[in-house]
Amino acid sequence: MASPTATVNGRVLPLGDVPAYTSALDWLRDQGLTGAKEGCAEGECGACSVMLARPGMDTATEWVPLNACLLPALSLAGQEVVTSEGLGTPDALHPVQHELAMRGGSQCGYCTPGFVCSMAAEYYRADRVSTGSTTNGFDEHAIGGNLCRCTGYRPILDAAHALGAPADDDPLAARRSQPPPVADALRLHDFVRPTSLLHAVELLADRPEATVVAGCTDWGVDVNLKGARAELTVAIDQLPELRSLTVSGDFIELGAALSLTEIERGLAGAVPLLDEMFPLFASRLIRNSATIGGNLATASPIGDTTPALLALEAVVLLSSAEGDREVPLDEFFTGYRETVLLPGELIRAVRIPLPLASVTAFHKIAKRRLDDISSVAVAFALDVTGGVVRRACIGLGGVAATPVRALNAERALVGHP
Repeated sequence: MASPTATVNGRVLPLGDVPAYTSALDWLRDQGLTGAKEGCAEGECGACSVMLARPGMDTATEWVPLNACLLPALSLAGQEVVTSEGLGTPDALHPVQHELAMRGGSQCGYCTPGFVCSMAAEYYRADRVSTGSTTNGFDEHAIGGNLCRCTGYRPILDAAHALGAPADDDPLAARRSQPPPVADALRLHDFVRPTSLLHAVELLADRPEATVVAGCTDWGVDVNLKGARAELTVAIDQLPELRSLTVSGDFIELGAALSLTEIERGLAGAVPLLDEMFPLFASRLIRNSATIGGNLATASPIGDTTPALLALEAVVLLSSAEGDREVPLDEFFTGYRETVLLPGELIRAVRIPLPLASVTAFHKIAKRRLDDISSVAVAFALDVTGGVVRRACIGLGGVAATPVRALNAERALVGHP
C-alpha cells in the first residue's frame, strides 16, 4: 500500500510517519501552517477551523469547515484541505480576508483564521447567492462555532454580510464542479480505514479493543484533554454502507456515518422534531463532523439526538460478520456509557418508523442557549385525534445514567384531552 498523503493548499504532503493520535491541527502546524490555533482543544472555539473538500448535495464537491483539533491527521489521507494560508496572501487577499480587514473584524487575530475558514466555506455555499437577490444570503449560524473574545461580533458580521458572489475565475469555486476526493483504504501503524462494512466488522471481531471513530467529536476530546490513546483506531466515516439516507413508505433510514449536517439537509424538513433539535446540537462546525451513529454509540446520557430519537420510537440497526439485528432504541442503553453492542458489531443505521406523530417538540436546558451541552433535554411526540391524546412518546436526557423514556408520563397522557 502506497504511503498516505493529503493535499493541503494544493500541495501533496506525506502522512506516513504521523502517530494515530496526532490531530490534524498539530500536523498542519508542524507543516508550518500556523494560522489555525488551539484555543480549547475540544471543538468549542473554532480557532482551529479548516476547510475540507467533501461530496456535495448541490454541487459535486463542497467546502466544509471542520474543527482540526478533533480530527485525526491520518483521516486526511487522500483528502483535500484548505487552511487560511491557502485562501489568500498579503498581496492578494481572499474576499473574506479583505472584508474582515476593511471592516475591523480582527484585533488580536488569534481567532481570525478560524473565522476566515468558516466564513469562506459559507461564501462558497452553492445556493448562498441567488440570481436577482438583494442580499448575499450569509447564514450567521455558519460562524456559530467560532468564538472571539476581543473584536466583538458586529464588525465580523459586517464583513460576512458584505460578501458578494465568488468571481468567475475563483479556483475554489471552480473546484466544486469536479468530483470529490476518494477516501482510499488505509492501514498504517495502529490506524485503519476499512474498505467495506464486512471488512470493518471482521476487524472489530478480531480486535475488540479497537476504538471506532467517525466524526471523532467525542473521542477527539479525550485524546486532547485526557491523553487517551487507542490500541487500534478504526475509521468508519467513509464506509458507503453507513452513508445512505432512505425514505420509504414505512420508515426513514439514516446511515450511521452521516454527519448531522448531512442528515439535516438530506431530510429537508421531513422530520420536524429533528429540525428543532439540530440547531441546539453544539455548533455547525461540530455538526459537520458528528455522526448520528457516533452520538448513540458513545451512550452519553446527555447526547442530544437520543431524546428526539426515543420520542420518534427509533430502531437501531446493528451489523456484524454474523448478520444484522434490530434493537429498539429504548433497549439499546444498558448503563452509563454502556450499550448492547457486542464485540465486532457496529451501528449501521437508525430507522424512524412512519407515519410521524402529529404534535412534536424538543426542548433543551443548558447554560447557554446555543453551542452547549444539555443539562436536561426532553422530546415528545403525540398523536392527537379529536382533541384526545391517542399515543404519547417522551424521551429524556440528563435525568439518569442513560437516556430514558418517560413511560409513566406517557401512560398518564393517553386517552386524555
